[in-house]
Amino acid sequence: MTTILVPGRTGQVGWELQSALAPLGTVIALDRKQMDLSNPDSVRRAIRDAKPGIIVNAAGYTAVDKAEAEPELAMKVNEVAPGIMAEEAKRLGAILIHYSTDYVFDGKLGRPYVEEDATNPVNKYGISKLTGERAIEAVGGKYLILRASWVYSSRGSNFVLTILRLAREQAELSVVDDQTGSPSWARSLAQATADLLRRPDLIRGYSGIYHFSAAGHISRYDFAQEIIRIARDTSGETDGWAKIRPIGFDQYRPRLPARRPLNPVTSKDKVKRTFGIEMTHWESQLKSFLSGFAAPR
Repeated sequence: MTTILVPGRTGQVGWELQSALAPLGTVIALDRKQMDLSNPDSVRRAIRDAKPGIIVNAAGYTAVDKAEAEPELAMKVNEVAPGIMAEEAKRLGAILIHYSTDYVFDGKLGRPYVEEDATNPVNKYGISKLTGERAIEAVGGKYLILRASWVYSSRGSNFVLTILRLAREQAELSVVDDQTGSPSWARSLAQATADLLRRPDLIRGYSGIYHFSAAGHISRYDFAQEIIRIARDTSGETDGWAKIRPIGFDQYRPRLPARRPLNPVTSKDKVKRTFGIEMTHWESQLKSFLSGFAAPR
């Protein structure tokens, strides 16, 4: 069976990939102790020990605000390490799948971005992810770079969990109404990745960048409203939920070290056209997630 190496086993997507990819081969999922992305030798050693036929890199530096104070670490993890993975994958003749982000764009285009549109990240995190993409492209080989958006799950720190928690702790929440994206459940991303890997012959001929997130898009404010509405309806508890107040990002910005792209919505037509892969709508994903998740109290 094919060996599938998954760095980032404890992360949101990495955790879901372990079960999603299990039918496709022998999954070796590594945490930071087993593969330290800030250490090039650790990255090379882990890959050479595993000798995978497929690498699905679910690890990365994802702390957007913290990256402003730690740009060198963000670059080691998000640029240098993916470049090394690409080198090792090429040496092995393996396929590399790497997750990137819509934060490589500045969000000012006024229409959904296609893969060929100019990039212009507005923060250190976005810069590190963009240079990681370029490092992989420079190596070549067999690779897919998948740009995701607003990932959430029952693990770690994410927007959905934060809203669920604060909506039970506070009477009112202020949420930005002029930042738009495509919220994507980590499980849906993992399952769609597995669907891609079920087309290995096709993948080998179509290396490149693909936008890869839930269908549709929504503002942070409206998404927060939907999180509370669905959680309330699912739980049957109508009382005790916070009221959501819209606020402009410029008003909220002083609380955050890093700028955000306001409208980096992406078109997913390329991945559908090339591989026949189309992720479900963000609302459907959110309902599925919340149906099996108990909101914090």
